[in-house]
Amino acid sequence: MRKVMWIIALAVLAWCGWWWAASTGLRGGVQGWFDARAAEGWQAELREVQGGGFPVTLQAGLRDVALADPQAGLAIQTDALDISAPAWWPGDVTVALDDEPILIASPLGRSTLTMADGVMALNLHPGTALELEALGWTAGPWQVSDAIGVQAQADDLTLTMVQTEGAQYALTASASTFTPGDAARRGLRLPETFPRSFDSLQLSADITFDQPWDRRALDDRRPQPRVIDLHLVEAIWGDLQFNLSADLTVDTSGVPAGTVAIQAENWRTMLDLAENAGMLPAQLRGQAEGILQALANASGGADTLDVELALRDGAIRLGFIPLAPTPRLILR
Repeated sequence: MRKVMWIIALAVLAWCGWWWAASTGLRGGVQGWFDARAAEGWQAELREVQGGGFPVTLQAGLRDVALADPQAGLAIQTDALDISAPAWWPGDVTVALDDEPILIASPLGRSTLTMADGVMALNLHPGTALELEALGWTAGPWQVSDAIGVQAQADDLTLTMVQTEGAQYALTASASTFTPGDAARRGLRLPETFPRSFDSLQLSADITFDQPWDRRALDDRRPQPRVIDLHLVEAIWGDLQFNLSADLTVDTSGVPAGTVAIQAENWRTMLDLAENAGMLPAQLRGQAEGILQALANASGGADTLDVELALRDGAIRLGFIPLAPTPRLILR
């Protein structure tokens, strides 16, 4: 019996030692990451890193966090980020976002994100490369606001990126009852009778990159897409319905080739919204409408588009007719 008690006591001491070392390593790793970003010219500030979670959880509570990447022009400021991981494998990390407004600045302007129960989960394979197994972001009701008012809000948010094989990842995204703010509605010149919320907003795709996502994505370069199987992009808002799917390969210069299938109902109203929002210059409205009218006639309906476009030789084509140059798909 005494021997058993000694074994238990030694096991407890060993576990306590492991937990202390892993907890210290987690907090030190977080501080080291901030120091490395600061050395690269970022603004990377935090007031303190708190510990906790004994005996089965490792915790790092970040307070007064400010991050800014000068190359991307993106900055984030929040009062708190709480990082936790199981003590037996610190590579399964959960980050709980602050319920208070999070300040976001980008080349598009300054805004605040307010999100209930926002949680980001990161699962890494064991090993020094820290290869990504899965990444997810879920939340309850959220909204994005600026000085004018609410830009957008929704009842929930789901974003996932799951490794299926090697450098291939399955991506999904959805937001229930996505609602543009009043400023956006005014910019689009929507009548009061137009529905306030989307009936559906979702994305599903499989993407194969030139290398798996791992620590090199931060230290070296971003993995680049090479095969894109876009199963569905769907947006349904009142009488407006838009669906897109694609099967593409991307060369080393970022030029895609393949096919894109588009279905759109009430496409003229979509043109009106694009013009009202300033995304479609008035002088190009006639040209765009003429092209879409020809596409609609080819698909057999005046108000419905159902076409397949080909991307080849650096151009988006309808049959043998070039419509526009293909955009480059490069992750910076």
